[in-house]
Amino acid sequence: MREFSACRRIVVKIGTNVLTRDGRLDVGYVAMIAEQIAAIRGEDRHVLVVTSGAIGMGARELGLTERVTQVTMRQACAAIGQPVLMNTYRDAFAGHGITVAQVLLTREILNNRRSYLNLRNAVESLLSLRVLPIFNENDSVSTAEIGSAFGDNDQLSALIASKIDADLLVMLSDIDALYSSDPRTHSDAVPLHTVTALTDEIRAAAGGAGSTFATGGMRTKLKAVSIAERAGCRVVLADGREPDILRRLIAGEEIGTLFFARDRLSNRERWILNAVPAGRIEIDPGAWSAVQGRRSLLPTGVRAVVGGFAADSVVELWVTGGTAAVAKLLSSMGSDDLRLVMGKHSSEVSAILGSGRKDLVARPEEIVSIG
Repeated sequence: MREFSACRRIVVKIGTNVLTRDGRLDVGYVAMIAEQIAAIRGEDRHVLVVTSGAIGMGARELGLTERVTQVTMRQACAAIGQPVLMNTYRDAFAGHGITVAQVLLTREILNNRRSYLNLRNAVESLLSLRVLPIFNENDSVSTAEIGSAFGDNDQLSALIASKIDADLLVMLSDIDALYSSDPRTHSDAVPLHTVTALTDEIRAAAGGAGSTFATGGMRTKLKAVSIAERAGCRVVLADGREPDILRRLIAGEEIGTLFFARDRLSNRERWILNAVPAGRIEIDPGAWSAVQGRRSLLPTGVRAVVGGFAADSVVELWVTGGTAAVAKLLSSMGSDDLRLVMGKHSSEVSAILGSGRKDLVARPEEIVSIG
């Protein structure tokens, strides 16, 4: 029996393929979801919705049938489709006396500490007013080319769950569960109802990408799970078209796949871990051992600086000779200053950079291991 009675904050992500039927927005489905969310809110819980579908709605308004790939056309479709989507949600929830708020996000908002905190405060205000926030990526202005896109709303939903300290993230999809292998190509694949940890074997079971207007496949969903679990948030992946799906899930029925959470990182640690890195610092194995022992990263252990970044930027941490980042950190030095003092003893920093400058790269609480 799954136990969600203590969950007070729940994020519900609704995928494009769940929202649509026969190529059009399914107004009846939105009404059913609104009824279920209204019932859950009546149990003294906060619910936040992350919705997909704006690009698809806009494409269908324009009569397009193929996947939209051109950046400017995707932006145009999003601008057309977003009000269609929000009006549908507004009408559905109004029947239950619930006011909704539209919150459109880009990566820059969450990467910048000040704008992220402003967003968090705004969302807290909405929740205190019993307003239902409905989030979507601001596809009209965000693009992968300029690094402002989340890539998919699965990861966006996990980031929101992380930022607002959610207890549970429910991802409603046309994928009904995580399977032991890809059920499209393996007839012996079986659904996994509980996943206690994201092992290499679990990740190997993930399939490919989504469908015509969707972007999220199983791999993107597991990336989202990885973000949420570090925030101490459990995740349920389920078929959004199952009758009365939300109420049954919250009641503890074993539907879909439940992913367990890990120990919750602090809010600041989560912001560092989930921010897009502005550059890279490479350190020697000795410095990495010191960092793992909860000691500060000092200039003497730095062997290379990659990219250009300002002080107080989030950057990746690599061990020299490694093939992937081992951590992220908030660097107290910009890339130019760090290049001047890397490999130097801390006592030499003031002579090189001037008195009053910080003589360390990052404190232990500003370094977060990956994985």
